Amino acid sequence: MLRFFKGFCLFSAAALGTAAPPACAAGDLLVAPTRVILDGSRGTEVILNNIGSAPATYRISLEVKRMTPDGGLDEIDEANATPAERAALDMIAFSPRRVTLPPNQPQVIRVGVRIPEGLAPGEYRAHMLFRAVPDAAPAVAADRAKPLAKPAPTGVSIALTPIYGITIPIIVRVGDLGASATIGDARVGATKNGPAFEFDLTRSGDRSVYGDIEVTRPGMAEPLLLARGIAIYPEVAARTVSLPITPDLAAKLKGPVHIRYSEDRDIGGGTIDEADRVVK
Repeated sequence: MLRFFKGFCLFSAAALGTAAPPACAAGDLLVAPTRVILDGSRGTEVILNNIGSAPATYRISLEVKRMTPDGGLDEIDEANATPAERAALDMIAFSPRRVTLPPNQPQVIRVGVRIPEGLAPGEYRAHMLFRAVPDAAPAVAADRAKPLAKPAPTGVSIALTPIYGITIPIIVRVGDLGASATIGDARVGATKNGPAFEFDLTRSGDRSVYGDIEVTRPGMAEPLLLARGIAIYPEVAARTVSLPITPDLAAKLKGPVHIRYSEDRDIGGGTIDEADRVVK
């Protein structure tokens, strides 16, 4: 019997005052943290946890992804990697590369970096992929007590086994880097999955920007919308942020709002930018 999984990451939008925790999940795999920054002074650890009811095997690797102006991440073949992307793949080290986890059993993945001498200052990034290894389908023995079935029709039979995975960015920073971001126009937009709160975000500097979004209405203490893990990477100078919302929340967001983009709470939560906007 095949098991089907739907992957999702818990660092995207959360509405009506509910912020998402700093963990990423797909199927029965939980990964924390969702983002790693290395400067070469020491390594760190990523924790995997099988929250399912059966043992599961995962293969761990690095891949190249590039941000698009709409905030998506395109997977790039290694043959088409830039020198900076290739350098990231070469200098990030991790172990183990394959794990089998019993239910509710955590596993530590050790991550480090070997920065080559003379490497130019900048931010280097690869994405660590945790991909499930599907079980082999067992052979089914014929039941000799039953009459032979009719011959199957000729043709091609295809069995699809879904494979899910999670990626998290592994960021290496070399040198004294800085960046800032500015909030642009905001609006309620329409997507194929329903309404979304959208705004433009521009970046300047030589590294990525990452933080949380809080949208409040003047005169109201509780935020209308909270979203964690909003990033803009160095390969793009601007992106559109689109946060799925309910129709009721879409109506509440229209009109004057205050938008605050702040650093991740784990590093102090300082303000990156804030702006008053009229949402249409």
